[in-house]
Amino acid sequence: MNSDQIAHGDVDVDLGRLFASVRQKWPRILFAALVITGLVFAVTYTVTPQYRAQTRLLIETRESIYTRPQGVNDGDRPILDGEGVASQVELITSTEILTRVAEDYNLANRGEFAGDGGSFLSGLLEMAGLKSAPVEGTAEEKVLRAFRERLTVYRVENSRVIVIEFSSEDPKLAAEIPNAVADAYVAVQSDAKLQSNTSATQWLEPEIQDLRERVKEAEARVAEYRAQSDLLLGQNNTVLATQQLAELSSELSRTRANRSAATAQAASVRSALQSGASVETLPEVMASPLIQRLRERQVELNAQIADLSTTLLGNHPRIRALRSQLADLDAQIRSEANKVLAGFEAEAATAERREEELNAELNRLKAASAVAEEEQVELRALEREAAAQRELLESYLTRYREAASRSDRNYLPADVRIFSRAITPSEPYFPKIVPITVAAFVASLLIMAVMTLLQELFSGRAMRPTAGVPAQVPATARMPRAEPRMEVHADEPELTDLDAERAHIPIFPERPDVRQEPVKRARYGEIDIEQASERLVAGGAGRALFISPEGDEAAAASVLVARDVADSGLRVLLLDLTASGAASLPMLESVAYAGITNLLASEAQFADVIHTDLFSECHIIPVGTADPKRAMRAADRLPIIMESLSAAYDVVIVECGPSDARDIRRLLSSDTEVLVSMVDPEEGDMAVEMLDDLRESGVDAPILVSPAGHRMPPAPPGRDAA
Repeated sequence: MNSDQIAHGDVDVDLGRLFASVRQKWPRILFAALVITGLVFAVTYTVTPQYRAQTRLLIETRESIYTRPQGVNDGDRPILDGEGVASQVELITSTEILTRVAEDYNLANRGEFAGDGGSFLSGLLEMAGLKSAPVEGTAEEKVLRAFRERLTVYRVENSRVIVIEFSSEDPKLAAEIPNAVADAYVAVQSDAKLQSNTSATQWLEPEIQDLRERVKEAEARVAEYRAQSDLLLGQNNTVLATQQLAELSSELSRTRANRSAATAQAASVRSALQSGASVETLPEVMASPLIQRLRERQVELNAQIADLSTTLLGNHPRIRALRSQLADLDAQIRSEANKVLAGFEAEAATAERREEELNAELNRLKAASAVAEEEQVELRALEREAAAQRELLESYLTRYREAASRSDRNYLPADVRIFSRAITPSEPYFPKIVPITVAAFVASLLIMAVMTLLQELFSGRAMRPTAGVPAQVPATARMPRAEPRMEVHADEPELTDLDAERAHIPIFPERPDVRQEPVKRARYGEIDIEQASERLVAGGAGRALFISPEGDEAAAASVLVARDVADSGLRVLLLDLTASGAASLPMLESVAYAGITNLLASEAQFADVIHTDLFSECHIIPVGTADPKRAMRAADRLPIIMESLSAAYDVVIVECGPSDARDIRRLLSSDTEVLVSMVDPEEGDMAVEMLDDLRESGVDAPILVSPAGHRMPPAPPGRDAA
């Protein structure tokens, strides 16, 4: 369908008349609403009231619902998550707990659990198919099935709270059952912990005794191996040989450092003495106390010589005596330097001998340490085995003491706490008679009002002509003159040219503003446009074939009927099978659109050939622009096309032009109405011949329809009515 084609309706919805119909039929609407409300009230009043109560549990996180498996430490206990809480919901609804509660309260003797009968509402739901009938089974199965239907257990989102809800006809029972289920669940938890503790103590006793023997044996093997291997321990739990090796290595390093220092000092003093340099520059020589005293005496003599030289000559006996003493001091200083050199050399020799001794001892300790390390590896393996056995024994002893203390002192706290118990409800939760009755009354009022509005719309009484245009406009149509028809069967492939000359031919004479009565046609019993439209709408016809023996002028009847049926709210399509496009031209004002010939020639799809009438909501498939000869070679596809259109539209109207009974046989179906269109059926025997021909061909009760006397709706400004 082309998007640029805009549909213009000939009528509008009269809102005033529409809502006036609601006011006029208000008593009937109110009466129907009251009847429906009364029925709802009667049903809800006869329903047995149901009471509901709930108990809330809190899953604790201390020792948890988790039972420690054998060989798992307390530190390995998993954290209780959402899945753990969900598993407890399933445990609460287990058959064991429900059976225990059902037996305690003797639910099998109560009618609502035994399945002897049901409420009136349940019976209605079963009759309507909205509820399945109770399944046969044993008495215990019926009780449990009814119990589960009334019991709801769920976890509060993002929490460790579990809610137990129960509904019953007895308010006291509705409060007692959830409390009993919660107590039974706590008892099951306690029994499970007691059984777990008992099983743990029975399993741990022989295991602990066996572990004690194995620990003794492991520790004895460690002590025996250490004594045989002579693995004496020193500081920091290291083997003595290894510790001595470390100490000897440190001593050897110090000796080597001392020897190197003495050798270097001796070489420095020797070099200074051999070169005749002053020994005062050698810190090793000046470090000697004797040399320091001689050096001080030398300074004093130099000071005295300098002092006496100011008054005495150089050959003075006193000055010569001082200089002699000064020479003796220099000789003594050099002699002392040689002694210091000898001391350094002796120290270096002593350090060298000490180093040789330490190297020999170090080599011996290396061999001893290597043997000790090999023996230490085996010793550590024995110690690890003994430590593992000891730790396992200690863990078993701890668990045994915990289990025994719980069993002896009856300390078995369950991992769940009932923090909100159910109380007896004072009001039923279902049915709420007043809210349900009020809701039924309001809903029935709305439904009846909507049904009244829809009835007015579909009947057409709420429609009025489009305002703003003259009420009486001469109606003319651009209708081409009669041309040879386009055959709809493949027996005669030769077709006439579609480009015949067209002219303006008046179809409908001017009429007064008031609707005229149809012309009497008692001779043929024909009907007018409105009667034909009502026949198609009321009769439920899916297809209507219009035959126009007079030619293109009579094709106006199919156009008028299609528009009238479309205005009633049905989806209507007009298929133009005339050779000249007599039906599509007044609806599209052009014959240049793709149509049925293009579809038969496989040049277009359905969406390309379906167009909208410029003056109504009716859709139309024009004759098309393809070669008629090529299109008629595919005439066998026409019934398939008709079936597709019938599936998409409520009514498919086909304008066949001046065809005969043989031409339309491909288009007939079980819900087809055949109409013969005559502009002036009073003249000639053409209508009688066509009707007789159709009856003889097997068409039951063909209808004669005439557009004469039909009042056209006003056309939009500036355009002709179709």
